[in-house]
Amino acid sequence: MKGRVLIIDDEAEIRRNLTVGLTQEGYSAVACPDGISAIHELNAAKEQGIKYDYLVTDIFMPDIDGLKILKVIKIQHPDLPVLVITGFGDEHLKLTALSEHNTGYLDKPFEIPDLVKALEELSPGTTGEAAGSADSGDVSIRESVSTYITIRITDVDKSMEIYNALYQMPGVQRCEAVRGDFDIIVLAQAGSQAEIKALYGKIAAMDGVEIVSESSIERPKLDRDVDEFIRIYSDAVKAKKQTTPAKQPGTTSYIIVDIDRNAMQQIFTTVFFIDEVIFCDVIENGTKLVGMVTGQGAVGRTPRIIEKLSEIDGVLRVREATVIKLVEE
Repeated sequence: MKGRVLIIDDEAEIRRNLTVGLTQEGYSAVACPDGISAIHELNAAKEQGIKYDYLVTDIFMPDIDGLKILKVIKIQHPDLPVLVITGFGDEHLKLTALSEHNTGYLDKPFEIPDLVKALEELSPGTTGEAAGSADSGDVSIRESVSTYITIRITDVDKSMEIYNALYQMPGVQRCEAVRGDFDIIVLAQAGSQAEIKALYGKIAAMDGVEIVSESSIERPKLDRDVDEFIRIYSDAVKAKKQTTPAKQPGTTSYIIVDIDRNAMQQIFTTVFFIDEVIFCDVIENGTKLVGMVTGQGAVGRTPRIIEKLSEIDGVLRVREATVIKLVEE
């Protein structure tokens, strides 16, 4: 056998053709339709002591695009040969893929001999040669208690006074004036639920303030494999976006997404890996997501990111609250 190949592509005909073609060329091939199933396959193989010698991945897929999978795979298995395939690529995508160690690029359509040649040009490596890392354990569990509080201002004349008081209030990690169903959204953080309750009471007692909602942030109920994948990607890439939301291009908005809780893992993972999403949290027993997004579009038109979110299976409703910049960070 020439080697074991993991194929990731959302088109069934391509998966079938590549699997059959590689098998005829002396390879063993397993095909997955999306990023999440590929994550599960890699971890299942690892537990069984099975090593993959190559990864062949499409870029554009319904949940996690191939370049993001590539980023995490290269952190976990730096020397694994990866071939990125796409029918909608451009020079920028090609250069991004080729910038990763031991990675090739192949435009669709192609013949099986082209695929074999591209694989053979990569240096040998396997998923068994994992980069050293400590057991993450429960590091993704938040040590503090965090909650979102949405506020409506009932005394317009006190708007700036109220905003400034909230912005400077101890325990308030983020305070944004918005245009939507409410006027201000606050992210509060404390060492205990009792401290959050005290902060809530302090805000509720302010003149000219009506609290619309209060929702604690919950740890997403994800499979172990998906949770680990997201943790690695977040540490490597996503955290940079979260620390600099004000520098994102276009408008910045909060989103509140009503979801089918039975599809929470698929929806959360898909939303998390959308480029325009800066951060995403689970609230209200897995029935809602709240997050920050960036987007650009013509005035009077629904932003493309909102349309994109609305098209995800299991998403019931998407509400937007556009951030109004009042204070320079």
